[in-house]
Amino acid sequence: MGARKHSQPRRGSLAYLPRGRAKSMEARIRAWPKLDSEEPKILAHCGFKAGCVQIVSIDDRDKTPNAGKQLVSLGTVLVTPPVLILGVRGYSKNHDGLHAEFDVYAEDIPKDIAKEITLKNKEGALENAEKRLGKIKEIFAIVAVSPSAAGLEQKKPYIFEASVSGGDIAKQFNHVKELLGKEIKIDQIFETGASVDVAAITKGKGWQGVIQRYGAKKKQHKSRKTVRELGSLGPISPQYVMYTVPRAGQMGFHQRVEYDKRIMIMGNTDDNQIEINPKGGYKHFGLVKGDFIILKGSVPGTYRRLIKLRSQIRNVPAKVNKPNILEVVV
Repeated sequence: MGARKHSQPRRGSLAYLPRGRAKSMEARIRAWPKLDSEEPKILAHCGFKAGCVQIVSIDDRDKTPNAGKQLVSLGTVLVTPPVLILGVRGYSKNHDGLHAEFDVYAEDIPKDIAKEITLKNKEGALENAEKRLGKIKEIFAIVAVSPSAAGLEQKKPYIFEASVSGGDIAKQFNHVKELLGKEIKIDQIFETGASVDVAAITKGKGWQGVIQRYGAKKKQHKSRKTVRELGSLGPISPQYVMYTVPRAGQMGFHQRVEYDKRIMIMGNTDDNQIEINPKGGYKHFGLVKGDFIILKGSVPGTYRRLIKLRSQIRNVPAKVNKPNILEVVV
């Protein structure tokens, strides 16, 4: 009799390591695109996942078998309330990386947001920041969004940084300074037909074994004490389990970034141009009110979760084409 074959994971199943729980419900964006434009622009916005719809459109992709024909695709609805520009932050840079040099905040900040931040040296902050612009390498806008503006119960706002690109440092600083204390909508940053990158925390699935977590093959019936375990954890020497061996552990609730999600529809429920709400509202979310967008394809995370939208960093097209939407099936 020949030796039995031990179960092994599918090739390339390791994908991301480590697969640990995210530290926060809010995803981090670590890389930002650089614009060649002379006009400065804020590169990020955010929304909350509401549900999924079907989009019937004309396929405008060139050199595809379905070009010019009707296409039915999945769409994800995100509620995108306006974000408040709280402040501007400047970073200097040396061999150790980026270092925050100054923070300038708006004068009238809502109470629910003001208690979440620490205001230091408020008087003279603007003058101090303008003196330090010579050593600044990057400008970020500090923005805040309230989940209650999207119809959710959560009271605590989300506060995060959004990179500013285009023009020189002085133009970027002045651009954010003019927006301090104001709200900006999604259509002031992105346009219909453009692609964005989405960052979110995926659905949490708890502790799972190697069969569910990595797709390893189950062992043969009665070949060992267990069926849903790996046949071998590695060689006898060296006496440790290598990181490439799949093990049971946390599955889901990981931070992920997905690239090139096209904005198919951008609108507002008050316009009555398109009926976006199903009868009774979306399951686990409710009725969509105010500004919203529909992205082509799926988006990581569960319903009601914060989804950060960043300007496209890969495969940036020379021209943005608006999609030809025939119908939205809710």
